[in-house]
Amino acid sequence: MTSPLTLTSALHLSLAIVFLALGSQSPLLAAAAPAWDLKDLKGNSVKLSDFKGKVVILDFWATWCPPCRAEIPHFIGLQEKYGKQGLVVVGVSVDEGGPDVVSSFVKANKINYPIVLGNLDVAQLYDATEGIPTTFVIDRTGNIVAKHLGFTDSDIFEKEIKSVL
Repeated sequence: MTSPLTLTSALHLSLAIVFLALGSQSPLLAAAAPAWDLKDLKGNSVKLSDFKGKVVILDFWATWCPPCRAEIPHFIGLQEKYGKQGLVVVGVSVDEGGPDVVSSFVKANKINYPIVLGNLDVAQLYDATEGIPTTFVIDRTGNIVAKHLGFTDSDIFEKEIKSVL
């Protein structure tokens, strides 16, 4: 397993794309979401398979990213509203500062969903190296039904998850 992301430098170069992009097509759409096994902020293993049978919003993000930060309150609200119906938001942090930086941010922002520490291998598996946020909606059968590059309005995510809940 690679160390927590050295992807950040590449992501900095891609931020212009993030601010302009409203969405992105991906060869992964309608395909099975790639399996991953990452560490949470306490060092515990978290796998995509842990969420089998759930609708998953998988969000590649960083604490220093303004559009990522703007989406977080929406994800908190969606998790609150639809969690009991089978939604789980999973944040994949691409911060280079490690778990302490991310943990402080999570506490300060009262994030109510699992956060894992990403790596370049997983970002490449998901074709999530163009910029952040890059967010996927995965249906209950494990197939990717949507990919978004850049800030995406909460209404779009809500429409997509409601169609697969």
